[in-house]
Amino acid sequence: MQVYLFPKLLLLLTILLLTSLNVFAQSKIIIGVVTDESKQTVPGVSVSVKGSKITTQTDADGRFKIQALATDQLVFNYVGYASQSVNVGARTTVNVVLKSSITGLSDVVVVGYGTTKRADLTGAVGSVNMKDLEQAPVKSFDQALAGRVAGVQVSTSDGQPGATANIVIRGAGSISQDNAPLYVIDGFPSEDANANSINPSDIESIDVLKDASATAIYGARGSNGVVLITTKRGKAGKPQLSYNAYYGAQKSPDKIPVMNAFEFVKYVKELNSVFADSVYLKNGVTINDYQNVSSLDMQDYVFQNGQNQNHDIALRGGNDKTTYSISGNYNNQKGIVKFSGFKRYQGRFVLDQTITDKLKAGVNVNYAYSETFGTPISATNFYASSVLLYSVWGYRPAAALSGRDQNTDLLDSFYDPTNELANNQDYRVNPLISLENQKTMYKATTMVANGYAEYAFTPKLKLRVAAGITNANTETNIFNSSLTQSGSKWNASGPNGTYATSPAFNWLNDNTLTYKNTFNKNHHLTVLAGYAAQRSKSSYRSIYASQITNESLGIDALDLVPAANTVVNSRSSVWTLQSFLGRLNYDFKGKYLLTASFRADGSSKFAPGKRWGYFPSASAGWRFSQESFLKDATWLSDGKLRIGYGESGNNRVGDFAYLPQLNLGNTQYWYSFNGKPVAIGSVITAAGNYDLQWETNTQTNIGLDLSFFKNRLGLTADIYKRVTNDLLLNAQLPYASGVQSGTGFKNIGSLENRGLEITLNSTNIQTKNFRWTSNFNISFNKNKILELTEGQNSLLAGAGTFFNTTYTSLSPYISVKGRSVGEMYGLIFDGVYQYSDFDKMPNGSFLLKPNVTTNGSTRASIQPGDIKYKDLNGDLVVNNNDYTIIGRGLPIHTGGFSNNFSYKNWDLGVFLQWSYGNNIINANRYVFEGGIVTNPNLNQYASFQNRWTPTNQNNDVFRAGGMAAANYSSRVVEDGSYLRLKTVQLGYNFSNKILKSIGMSKLRLNASAQNLLTLTGYSGLDPEASSRPSNLTPGFDYGTYPQSFTVTFGLNATF
Repeated sequence: MQVYLFPKLLLLLTILLLTSLNVFAQSKIIIGVVTDESKQTVPGVSVSVKGSKITTQTDADGRFKIQALATDQLVFNYVGYASQSVNVGARTTVNVVLKSSITGLSDVVVVGYGTTKRADLTGAVGSVNMKDLEQAPVKSFDQALAGRVAGVQVSTSDGQPGATANIVIRGAGSISQDNAPLYVIDGFPSEDANANSINPSDIESIDVLKDASATAIYGARGSNGVVLITTKRGKAGKPQLSYNAYYGAQKSPDKIPVMNAFEFVKYVKELNSVFADSVYLKNGVTINDYQNVSSLDMQDYVFQNGQNQNHDIALRGGNDKTTYSISGNYNNQKGIVKFSGFKRYQGRFVLDQTITDKLKAGVNVNYAYSETFGTPISATNFYASSVLLYSVWGYRPAAALSGRDQNTDLLDSFYDPTNELANNQDYRVNPLISLENQKTMYKATTMVANGYAEYAFTPKLKLRVAAGITNANTETNIFNSSLTQSGSKWNASGPNGTYATSPAFNWLNDNTLTYKNTFNKNHHLTVLAGYAAQRSKSSYRSIYASQITNESLGIDALDLVPAANTVVNSRSSVWTLQSFLGRLNYDFKGKYLLTASFRADGSSKFAPGKRWGYFPSASAGWRFSQESFLKDATWLSDGKLRIGYGESGNNRVGDFAYLPQLNLGNTQYWYSFNGKPVAIGSVITAAGNYDLQWETNTQTNIGLDLSFFKNRLGLTADIYKRVTNDLLLNAQLPYASGVQSGTGFKNIGSLENRGLEITLNSTNIQTKNFRWTSNFNISFNKNKILELTEGQNSLLAGAGTFFNTTYTSLSPYISVKGRSVGEMYGLIFDGVYQYSDFDKMPNGSFLLKPNVTTNGSTRASIQPGDIKYKDLNGDLVVNNNDYTIIGRGLPIHTGGFSNNFSYKNWDLGVFLQWSYGNNIINANRYVFEGGIVTNPNLNQYASFQNRWTPTNQNNDVFRAGGMAAANYSSRVVEDGSYLRLKTVQLGYNFSNKILKSIGMSKLRLNASAQNLLTLTGYSGLDPEASSRPSNLTPGFDYGTYPQSFTVTFGLNATF
């Protein structure tokens, strides 16, 4: 009996074991609910099976359903909460309570050529909260960065439809070269990424590499910082169809008060009495007769309420082998200036395929087409034909009284009738007619396609090969008929047009080998080695024609214009880059962290022998919160000290800057040798310098990351010193060199930036139904020039021509050795000359006293009420020797403050941003506060009503005609500091019960407002805008397009 019992028992145990193994080998449906510590359900939590592509999200009630094996591990991730892993085992229901982690130490951060947990970072890396990006209905990602990341300064040249922002990370690192960061989109670097080609709804994450220990992996292109953008990909699970849309209305900008008819005629009488009598005061008409005359303000006709609409649709899904994402976007903006706008059509396709257990591959294709149309206001745009606001603000408010509607002539006529009488060729025409007849279209097409293949030799060793292409083209079409400001008879060119195209093609290949291993459970090592190659080719072709006779053909008439009236331009360029790179990451128990990287770049932009640069970096971290001496510090959730040093470069120079350049066949240069007939010659336009190399940035960073009270409060602080050596500056050359400009590029300058960045995150209140979180960041940066050209202590910079050619030769900016770049330069305004400054002559005239300084005009011509400046050197004569620093173009600090509230299904977001300590040159006031004395028909700002007169002897505003010689001065330098309520959004999320009945998994309605309120002392339209946004000329406002107050209504739906 016992002999047969054992085999039967063994058979039974085998059956039970096999049954058990079969149970564990079979997948099953796991359901559950995710809540937070206050027992409130958390929607939108990512739930994934570790080591696979199986992923889902919790619904509006925090519930989820996922397929997994008993041996699997479920991973739960959500922004603001600590990541959590749970073993499945025999359970079919898994309920999880997430713990708040406002510091996001478990968040995955994208770094160069890889990812890491925020807790393991040793460099200075900032990240954008993507929920904040969703709450800001913007057309491009650059606009959403403003105030969101410490150390990242975002400014706009204007608020025109389609305009992109200027981004500077940790201050200007170059004087003469580009300070824009390197953009890396899905792993592919781009030095001039078109922000309008990326749909913000397609973006999964935005990370910013700020210090050299983080950017050195990008070598010669990393000195200005790196913005890493990762787009959304498909996830394993049921297909999800999402649709997001918003519609917005933009308020017409606030008007700048200008003079009415009575005030204007009174001003003209004071400025030019003879002209006023002949035009406005003839036939017995008096100034008082204009008090009851309706006034024309062109701001009422040129500005309008704008509109903006945006539509996104996306389908994403897949299984454990294949995932996909297909999305499309349409954006249409009608500008606040008539006949201006922007349109975009964009689509993206992403596919990832697991081919075998060791091999996977994928493709990512993005196509975008955009149109920007209408007359730009800012003269900085290359296709701008005029400064529109000059005509809008300066258009006279009244015609001469004639017994009829006196505004009819002004509205219906293209030319101001009295321009003929005054013989003032001031280019001031009817701006409304000019806008309607100017045809300007700027088209941009961008196609980016990249792919990768990834092969795992072993679980620890992985090879990744990636390649991509970018094919882009910009096309400009401009036609200025005779009824436009640029094509009017006041311009010698007459009706004119321009067609230009600028295609560019870029290819890139990246190859990386990654080894990752853990030794003795505590030693974690990751080693990366790679090779990259890139080639970029661009060209430009344009034709400009003037004196077009057949205007009805528009731009198509260019080929009918005689060759004498056409100008054809053509150029092309190419550069290549070859790179070797490596990085090592080591940590011991997650407590002691070390990162080291190295990159060697060879660039064709430099001469043979100077093409290779080498960029090392190293950083370390100490998570002191894990030390035994802090084990009882329960108030401290996490603490880490970081220190890093690295070098990176800036190769943003001309593609052939090291080669001498000639201008061939220029008819301005004629030569005769040995008495022979003159012949057309050539001139050297650029000196060659075979010693040129890239600017090198060295940076030291010390950072501190702290988290308190179970991660409810987080603090990140960084201090840095950034020095840029070998600055590319124009050095004076001997006249014998024959170079036209007399200067040439050399690596001779040095620039320093020191700064402090602080970021605070907090969960202020968290209950079952209510949650309030905050994010605060502030950045201080001090810029100092260490070296300039040999023997040079300062560098002057002009603002170009903006209304009066006299100002073209003047320099309102100076960069002085030992001081900041781009400080404002001019005379110090000292009020107005009063009668006490003069001796009264026997004939009743006034002569300036001998002990009173002049203002740049002759002593005999200065009169009471004229503008007065300080005489700094005491020689009683005001001239260039009295110019001094009168303002700072760069802010002392910038920052942002966001607060997010949620109550049951409602959520509210409020975001503030600011800039403090910078000044703005309000150049508009040079024109519209009595600046142009030769044109009595140019209307003025209402602020000029308070000008000096014999009966109003104030000391702030000079008399009509009292401007004297053209000078930049502190009179128009204003405080540009501002605090702006940038975004407020209110949203409602429908409950799961309602959604199930209509077949949806998510539905959210929202209303938002942007640019609601701005607190500033600046008198212009917008303290953020600058029409000369270069390193040397920050904060210059002349006719910039303001950002508008916008109200938007939107919905987010997922099926």
